[in-house]
Amino acid sequence: MRILFAAIRVVIAVSIVSAVLGQLVTSVTFWSARNPDLLGTTLANFFSFFTIQSNLAAAITLAIGSVVLLRGRGEDPRWFAVLMTSIATYMVTTGIVYNVLLRGIELDPGLSQPWSNEVVHAIAPAYLLLDRLFAPGRRPLPSRSIGIVVIFPLAWAAYTLLRAPLVTSPSTGTAGWYPYPFLDPRLSDSGYLSVVFFVVLLALVIATVGLGVLWLSRRAVGSMRTTTA
Repeated sequence: MRILFAAIRVVIAVSIVSAVLGQLVTSVTFWSARNPDLLGTTLANFFSFFTIQSNLAAAITLAIGSVVLLRGRGEDPRWFAVLMTSIATYMVTTGIVYNVLLRGIELDPGLSQPWSNEVVHAIAPAYLLLDRLFAPGRRPLPSRSIGIVVIFPLAWAAYTLLRAPLVTSPSTGTAGWYPYPFLDPRLSDSGYLSVVFFVVLLALVIATVGLGVLWLSRRAVGSMRTTTA
């Protein structure tokens, strides 16, 4: 079972990297044709999306996880259990938000890769959740671990809000680029009050998903121990 899940983790990690690279080439080609002087900004913007950062972190974590599975015999180290739970939370949140709110939005055909979208927004998030439920070696974590899980999303929000006003938008050529509309204070009459609301809401959603992942993982581990006892 360990060899099987180690192999699956490698396959998913490679799929994620391929999807991100495919979308990167598409995005750079699209925006370079419109504003070639902002290639560096386009690259930085691409890697500033929460979805991209989460998926790259997932690929790295899964690669590490395959080694952990092959080398270990008992429960995963605590640091890896916390890391895997955090990444699963980010990916599941990404999948839920995209498939519930954004899937029906049409994008310029030259700006998106349909297969890449499916990998980073559906296949990879689904696997990360399944991994937390069924992979051997899972270590159950207490609910207080959620405090660690929410650190990265809050740091990402702070980075985004500090960087955004300093960046030139490739689409307009003017100052100010935000990866997601709800983080742009210019789009709301409430300004930054609206942004604070959505950041808090995002943190609550991620915390809720994280607590759900922790709970499901504990139940799955408990059921497995009961079955094998």
